[in-house]
Parts: sequence; structure tokens; C-alpha cells
Amino acid sequence: MLALPLSFIGVALALLLTGGNINVMTMIGIIMLMGLVTKNGILLVDFANQQRAAGMARAEALLTAGRIRLRPIIMTTVAMIFGMMPLAMAIGEGAEQRAPMARAVIGGLITSTLLTLFVVPVMYTLLEDAVAWVRSDLPGRVRGIGDRSRPKRPVAPAHPARGPVRAPATVASEPVARLRLDAADNA
Repeated sequence: MLALPLSFIGVALALLLTGGNINVMTMIGIIMLMGLVTKNGILLVDFANQQRAAGMARAEALLTAGRIRLRPIIMTTVAMIFGMMPLAMAIGEGAEQRAPMARAVIGGLITSTLLTLFVVPVMYTLLEDAVAWVRSDLPGRVRGIGDRSRPKRPVAPAHPARGPVRAPATVASEPVARLRLDAADNA
């Protein structure tokens, strides 16, 4: 998901350079682009997680994921760019309406593919370090948060014959405990 804003850089640059505008077809192209960009990020992170589960260190897993998953990412990106080229050239009748969509997709794919290969591993590292810090350091600094132990019910003074009398779990008040002690004394 962190790679999605990177694709907007390419969309804006492509539309700016070609003189295109944002219309309904461009929005459809951006939606299609979001799916492709998300797929690229998932390919990297999933493969890195698989390598880490196999016992590889984080940095080595991310480098391996980038190296091995580069080919499928580039293949899908190049196939999409070449598939959009006829639309981007606006050849034929009514093609001017669809051309901004193709130009937005091409620009977004170029920038997001290049930046995804660098930004996703860096953000993976930063977010994992942040999560590890929160799990280890923060509970020690903030007292009471994360303590799942329940407060103990009050214990009334010990009865000479029966031992301590505990208040019921639903009502933990001192007057109720005294009533129980009085009732036990009268019995």
C-alpha cells in the first residue's frame, strides 16, 4: 500500500508532459494502475516473508526478494506498457478520449515500478523496527497498559471457624462482606 502514492507521481508527470487531462477514463486507468502497483508490492513482501520463515535474515531476505521477484515485476510492467501504447498514441476515431487513460497508466507504472523496488524494502525495514520497538520498549515506559491481570477481590477479615470470607465476584464491597460475616456469626 505504500507504493500507491508513488504511482501518482508518474500519473501527474505523464499527463503534464503529454498535455492530458484528468477525466473518467483517466480515473479508470488509475484504478487499474492501483491493482498493478499493489501486486508488485505484494510480490516483494510475500517473498521476503517466505524467506524469513525459512530462517533468512531480514536484509538478506529483502535483497533476495528484490533480485528474484524483479523479473516477474518487470515482465508484467512491460507487458502493460506495450498493451497501452496503441491507446496512448490515440490512433483512430474517438481515441482521444481513451488516450489520457493509457498515458496515466504508462507514467504511473514506470515511476511506481522503479520506486517500489527501493521504497517497499526500506519501509518494510522501518515498520518492522517500529513494531519491535513498540512491543519491547513501550510497555516498560507506560505502566498499566497491557497488564491483563484482574484486580483481586477484597478479602474480609478471617472468621475464627471458617477462615477468610471472600466477597462475591459480582459485588465486591465491604458492607456485603460484613453482612456475610454477621450472618455467619448468627448461624
